[in-house]
Amino acid sequence: MNKQPQKKNISMQQVLTALLDTQNVFPPAYFRHLSDLEGKDLEAFRSVWPKVNTTRRYTLLEDLEALAEVDTLVSFDSIARLALEDPDPRVRTVAIRLLWESEDYRLVPDFLRLLNEDESKEVRAAAASALGLFVYLGELEEIPEDVQHLVEEKLLDVMRGQDDELVRRRALESLGYSGRDEVPELIREAYLSSDPEWVSSALFAMGRSADQSWEPDVLRMLKSPKANIQLEAVRAAGELAIDKSRRALLDMLEEEAQDSEIRAAVIWSLSQIGGEEVRETLEKLADETDDSEELEILESALDNLSFTEDADLTGMFDFADLGQLDNVYEGIDDYLSRIETDDSFDIDDLSDDSSDSGTDRKKKSGNNKDKS
Repeated sequence: MNKQPQKKNISMQQVLTALLDTQNVFPPAYFRHLSDLEGKDLEAFRSVWPKVNTTRRYTLLEDLEALAEVDTLVSFDSIARLALEDPDPRVRTVAIRLLWESEDYRLVPDFLRLLNEDESKEVRAAAASALGLFVYLGELEEIPEDVQHLVEEKLLDVMRGQDDELVRRRALESLGYSGRDEVPELIREAYLSSDPEWVSSALFAMGRSADQSWEPDVLRMLKSPKANIQLEAVRAAGELAIDKSRRALLDMLEEEAQDSEIRAAVIWSLSQIGGEEVRETLEKLADETDDSEELEILESALDNLSFTEDADLTGMFDFADLGQLDNVYEGIDDYLSRIETDDSFDIDDLSDDSSDSGTDRKKKSGNNKDKS
């Protein structure tokens, strides 16, 4: 079981003194002392923060972001919330990124304010990206419906407005999670544009949509000569678990001189799709690689592949079958009630009563897709 790393006996005053000391590098050993700040420690940090050199404020948040990516036990949300008001746009941008995984919908007003009012397009774009999580949580019914609708409306306003293209593209990507009727047409329009950046954002949104109707469009772009388009097509193929992309992705792993980011995306997408040759290929690559970073990616992908395979196995006994089971239970209840009043009732009659409705339910479920 993971345990929170023990903090050394270092006082908050020592941390703050080091933060103000621009003659020396801020000790990385102090980073964890900034996790989960609250109460007096947070107030002490708040009082010192404006006095910290601008460059140090920026680099500190970048360092905290890097640590948070590799250590899920740390949280710098309290510092990030404070930094949303920082006068430097670079600091505000990183602060937003530090909050990208926070599911606290009380952040929505702050993100909307930054999206609508901030002078920096990078900050507005980061805010648009951050709001995507709340569209997603709304689709899962994990936040109030009115919050989700507010976020969607504001993102749609940005898409229809005259803001910088970077901001509008990030808004489209966040809307990818949405079930709103307007969204597919916006994605389609971006996909059909001649701008590689808009095509890339459209593919990003497709990957978030859970909509299999985008499959042909994603497959078409797997061979795009534009690296950013190909990258997002690879990612979307994995997010949508497109079986037909498996062969193309496996072939891409055999290509030499391949972009490392695309290669990493191919490995991960294959772990999301699973099926024939995937485990054998990833295990072979893991055995043969001398690249420690790629080995780490492959090991994570193999762990995820196990999850995918378990889900596929569960799918063999999934909700379509549970639907049939419901009919069996209903038939048994019917049988028990009828046998009490009719001694001549034959249990063989039960199968005729339930078979058709079970078949119909399976067809409605959409879970009869063949898997390799």
